[in-house]
Amino acid sequence: MMTIKKIAVDARQISVKAIFGFTFMALMVGCSILPEPPVRADVYDFGPGPLQAPGPAASAPLPPIALAEVTATGLPEGSTALLYRLAYTNAQQLRPYTQARWSLPPAVLLHQAVRERLGQRRAVLSGDDGMAVLLERGRMPSVLRLELEEFSHVFGAPQASAGLVRVRAVLADASTAGETLVTQRVFVARRDAATPDAAGGAKALADAAAQVAEELAAWVEQSGR
Repeated sequence: MMTIKKIAVDARQISVKAIFGFTFMALMVGCSILPEPPVRADVYDFGPGPLQAPGPAASAPLPPIALAEVTATGLPEGSTALLYRLAYTNAQQLRPYTQARWSLPPAVLLHQAVRERLGQRRAVLSGDDGMAVLLERGRMPSVLRLELEEFSHVFGAPQASAGLVRVRAVLADASTAGETLVTQRVFVARRDAATPDAAGGAKALADAAAQVAEELAAWVEQSGR
């Protein structure tokens, strides 16, 4: 009798262990098939800008200028995608990096860069609001309108790439009767990327945008505005 009872107890212990074993295995299998959390995309901008306030300008400040909102042609409206082209296979196709994006649409980032550069020498008014203020005071500034035509990371080869920025600029004099064209120009900046990836492309595009902002500021000043 003792032997039968012992066998029964051992059988129950084995059954309990088996149940726990199967339960543990089921939990492990269940955990292994759960979906992994999505990878968060890297977010880029043009950098923090100057780390300290610029000193006083060496020459007299320039007249105020109205900077209209930058428009984008051929780019998805409002999109923050970081775009690239494989020029060695199909230069006409824009592709988005899946794990990288801009903090704001490129047109907004460019507007900020140009505004910051122009603001080093003059007051910069924001579009129609600034124009309305000056209209009340009886004087109107010149207006700078920008159209972003290209803003992409272009690969000429798998390991050779550059940030390409193309901007069409129109400078006009404003009056109560409307705007009179002063001059217009297309600015193109191309900066080599240090690495053939999203990080390298974002840095190259930020550098190219800074170059365009610098050239725009000099162009406006040379026009006498």
